[in-house]
Amino acid sequence: MTPSEAPVGRLMVCPTPIGNLEDVTLRVLSALGEADVVACEDTRHTAGLLSRHGISARLVSLHEHNERARAAELVAQIRAGATVALVSDAGTPLVSDPGFALVRECLAAGLALEVLPGPSAVLTALVASGLPVERWRFGGFLPRARGELVELLTGAAETLVAFESPRRLAATLELLAADDPQRPVAVCRELTKLHEEVRRGSAAELAEHYRAAPARGEVVLVVGGADAQRSSMRDALAALRDLIDAGAKARPAAASVAKLTGLRANELYREVMRDEHRGSARQEQATTTR
Repeated sequence: MTPSEAPVGRLMVCPTPIGNLEDVTLRVLSALGEADVVACEDTRHTAGLLSRHGISARLVSLHEHNERARAAELVAQIRAGATVALVSDAGTPLVSDPGFALVRECLAAGLALEVLPGPSAVLTALVASGLPVERWRFGGFLPRARGELVELLTGAAETLVAFESPRRLAATLELLAADDPQRPVAVCRELTKLHEEVRRGSAAELAEHYRAAPARGEVVLVVGGADAQRSSMRDALAALRDLIDAGAKARPAAASVAKLTGLRANELYREVMRDEHRGSARQEQATTTR
């Protein structure tokens, strides 16, 4: 067999429905039917989708625990001429789902890669939120560490889209509300499914709602960009606290930070003193309850 006659394999990345099984494209169905092997997160889940559409295919698992080993096997099959379709349980593979190692190994080996368009919980939630879409960022699954979470939520100048656990949703909204009660937020739950819900409002309103009525199902959180002036004030106060902790007196330190930031010294001083009074009150309350 000459080089030109050698079989040519390829990897096809195929988005699948995020809820409603009818939200699969004709092109994806065709690709799944033609594939020599379908690499999927959960073979039972994907078998249900294929059965719904009358497709028979050889399935192999590819998930976070076996992806590296499975990627090497699949690359070898593609080299030999096989067509491999990659799917996740829902939505577009690689987007907070397995598949990155396989795609990277295919590209490194110079193998053909074809990415098909299709369902995405990220884009569906972004558009449904009613928040600005000109500039946005995807945060994946929100971090559990409080410091990282606060930094991500309060520091985003553009619209933020992220996945959140329904069990942690109320607490996350309360963190947002503590920084800015009026921050615009949309909670997109069970998208495209029977009990789909998109609830829009301020961080304070939604924190109160989900504290009283805990969310269920899969949640995509969309958060409007942080107010630039509030972000500047927050950064200035952090710098002012550092100066005070280092031994500087509050009022002269506030004047110095005001010169550097363009903010008002009196306002900085009032805010930092208010924070100190709150901290003292909390400490006193903790002492009296011991």
